[in-house]
Amino acid sequence: MFLQFALRPSIGLTLLATLAACGGATDSSAPAAQPSRQLAMTTAATGFGVTASSGYLTVDSGAGLVFKVRQAGGDITSIRFKGGPELQVPNRFSHISSGIGATTAYAVSGGVIKITLTTSSVKHYLLVRQNENNIYMATHITAEPTVGELRWITRLDASVLNNVPLESNTRGNTGAIESADVVGMANGHTRSKYYGNQRAIDLSVRGVTGAGVGVFMAYGNRESSSGGPFFRDIQNQSGANTELYNYMNSGHAQTEDNRMGLHGPYALLFNDGSATPPVPDMAWMGAHGLTGWVGSAGRGKVIVNGLAGRDPAYSYTVGFANGTAQYWVRPTLSNGAFGSYNMKAGPYKMTVYKGELEVYTETVNVPAGGYTTLNTRTIDDDPAADPALWRIGRWDGTPNEFRNGQTFVLRHPSDSRNLGWGPVSWAMGSATNAFPAAQWKSGVNNPTRVTFNLMADQVRNRTIRIGITTAFAGGRPAIQVNNWSSPLPPPSIQPNSRGLTIGTYRGNNARFTFAVPASALRAGSNTMTINVVSGSSGTTFLSPGFSYDAVDML
Repeated sequence: MFLQFALRPSIGLTLLATLAACGGATDSSAPAAQPSRQLAMTTAATGFGVTASSGYLTVDSGAGLVFKVRQAGGDITSIRFKGGPELQVPNRFSHISSGIGATTAYAVSGGVIKITLTTSSVKHYLLVRQNENNIYMATHITAEPTVGELRWITRLDASVLNNVPLESNTRGNTGAIESADVVGMANGHTRSKYYGNQRAIDLSVRGVTGAGVGVFMAYGNRESSSGGPFFRDIQNQSGANTELYNYMNSGHAQTEDNRMGLHGPYALLFNDGSATPPVPDMAWMGAHGLTGWVGSAGRGKVIVNGLAGRDPAYSYTVGFANGTAQYWVRPTLSNGAFGSYNMKAGPYKMTVYKGELEVYTETVNVPAGGYTTLNTRTIDDDPAADPALWRIGRWDGTPNEFRNGQTFVLRHPSDSRNLGWGPVSWAMGSATNAFPAAQWKSGVNNPTRVTFNLMADQVRNRTIRIGITTAFAGGRPAIQVNNWSSPLPPPSIQPNSRGLTIGTYRGNNARFTFAVPASALRAGSNTMTINVVSGSSGTTFLSPGFSYDAVDML
């Protein structure tokens, strides 16, 4: 291969002579003294290029971005933008996971620099296009990294990149309030890397800025990530350093197994910080020999001609998932028709979500190089479609309408800005936002009491349903209606992780159904007591608990 630059004829002849002296090769796994000096001379004449010297690769985009990669390991150790200050934190580098100890090779062809970092189970790519101030990336894995999280972390100088998201800015904190990763502030507010993160379906471009510089993550293709469209994971942390992440999987309330294969592409973008850059085109990366890249011949699409039974008050999302990929689409046509494109071939579980609640599922097959067309599908599992004697909240897979329900993603439940959790006694007809969004077994707000009236002709066998969006430590509801007590239900299947305290109310939606005999009810006032039950223990917000979706009586 040949380095391709726009050169004056005299420089071009010098470059060809240099390449001939180097054997015409542009692949290298370790710097060789003489070729490195010669390559440095050619890139100095043009700006764009890569030099190998003293154990480091120095990459110049030709447009102002210059960064260094340590060849023994693959960490980025220096980043400068348009002659400005050093952006990279010294001694705590930017890398995949926590550093993978990779061997490093590089190649230059057609105005693209490609650096490949390789271990026995990880192959990570860094690509730079001439005159673009972006670092394009993709990560192929055959096993989870030993750190147990697949993430790209950019560690930046906090004195330079100081305009950061508030919820994850832990500078000036008064100490940890939960583990070491949730901290308190002097005013009673709470901060953490877990707070203020976006849902996967909303990921686009997000970053940090400083004087004359901005660094942004374009999150790119999520097809090999885990957790589905509503999953949230860490994007930022600002303490001693300013950190910018792309989490592809983790143990943070994740509801699916980790997916192997190629994660990405995604990209680190640099500009002057005056505006968020657009999502760059990354399809061109497929022409550069990335392991696990699936081209159009191995992909297909699904077309659904309509989606009946929708409630016009809600937005709907359709997700597709199997062991190797995940996708989602939002129907926008009036009849609910939609298409999902560019999917890896294979069978998928198709799930229709009302808000964030599963209301329809089906298995569909995506053929390689072709498409599957389905006739109009009708939603068949929306609990809100069942006539209810009374209902608290909305069946939408979120606790957002309840007290403190919208704050889980922004702060710790103990935050001084939250309203008091209770215990709550709630009378039918009261404001929905007076009902607690979550309930914990020990030391917070257990039990919750609901009072409701029945007419004499309404006293009959009844069904009470309680929907939850996640649970911790086996927490689940059991009820008492007047003097009658329900059997204890088994726990729902949930992630083995903290949830409500680490910026999410999402786990696995679950519905608990209780058959209440007519003998337990009476004409006039009735009281239902909801208790959290679990065989596990804990204190306050780390005791067994769950978050509410809706409660109703049929």
